[in-house]
Amino acid sequence: MNKLFLLAVLTLCIISCRSLKDSGSSSFSDSDSPYVKEESKVKPTVKPKPIVVKEEKVKVIESSDNVTYKYYVIIGSFSILDNARNYKKSLSQEGFTPVILENENGLYRVSVSAYNSETSARDKVSNIRMQYEKYNDTWLLIRKL
Repeated sequence: MNKLFLLAVLTLCIISCRSLKDSGSSSFSDSDSPYVKEESKVKPTVKPKPIVVKEEKVKVIESSDNVTYKYYVIIGSFSILDNARNYKKSLSQEGFTPVILENENGLYRVSVSAYNSETSARDKVSNIRMQYEKYNDTWLLIRKL
């Protein structure tokens, strides 16, 4: 009889534990447990790196519209014109409308956007940096008169 009683208790324990496992319930919820660390749903804020601003005297070398602006969003700089042209071509394939500028020191700046408003230009730099990680070094050029 003791064996029969022990077998019944053991069976009851196994069934009881199995039903708790299947239902996923227990007498404590995860939030009640002092051992469960609740994950934060708030993403840590990452401070964006400051926008580099340079003021240079530049002239437009290659552009679809020969209009000059005060602020240019620069995505690349080259000392060799052919390299700037190749980069311009690859940027065009990505959907940008690049323009090549030349500064007083003979450097070729590849711009993907131009404005007469500094706020609009800064917004564009920020948008490019957020949208394209590989262009996180995009900067702002102010054209000297």
